[in-house]
Amino acid sequence: MTENGAIAYLRTSSAANVGDDKGSGARQRDAIARCAKENGFQIVAEYYDEAVSGAELIENRPGFKALLEHIAGNGIRTIIIEDPSRFARTMHASIFGEVLLKGLNVQVICANGEPLFEEEDDMRRAMSQIGMVFAELEKRKLVKRLKDGRDRRSEAAGRRVEGGSRQYSEDTLTRAKALYRADRKGNRRSLRQIATDLANEGFTAPSGKAYQANSVRQMLVKAGVYRPDAA
Repeated sequence: MTENGAIAYLRTSSAANVGDDKGSGARQRDAIARCAKENGFQIVAEYYDEAVSGAELIENRPGFKALLEHIAGNGIRTIIIEDPSRFARTMHASIFGEVLLKGLNVQVICANGEPLFEEEDDMRRAMSQIGMVFAELEKRKLVKRLKDGRDRRSEAAGRRVEGGSRQYSEDTLTRAKALYRADRKGNRRSLRQIATDLANEGFTAPSGKAYQANSVRQMLVKAGVYRPDAA
């Protein structure tokens, strides 16, 4: 586990706000980066729910579901978001999400440095107590899903494979770095183009699905080769 490590979480409700040329993701990412720098955190991963409603429970969002599995695998206990609306836009989703994360000892910090979960009033406390039952169930389902996944990978590999946060192979990273490399004229492929090329060449995520542009960004950032100003 990285000391003072944190995970960035981004969300947009509308597909119109999704894409390399849109402003919402970039704005959220910049705000989170400033917060991390000002508060001594190191962003070790980013998860982005694109075109996902804030009314959707966090455990039903693809990005947040992957984030929860990341947390269960590496022990990081801090999530940074731009503002409360990125986490949830309804009391139902907010409270059930809060209970689930508290059960995992996870804190959520907004980009202004303030914790997302504040003191509860009587109504919120009552709803939280009801939600605790469901949160415990989701926590057990998450642990079982992780164990089942490790068992399947172990059987396929012929050896015991333990959990971890890495979602790509060395071959995938090597190919992604090659695709990202600038040509003789200094031109580079976009993240979306690299994701498409990886899929066309048979490089896919552990789930069997094609990598998204944001996943390509994460692997290149971790490899220390991604340059946002040149993407």
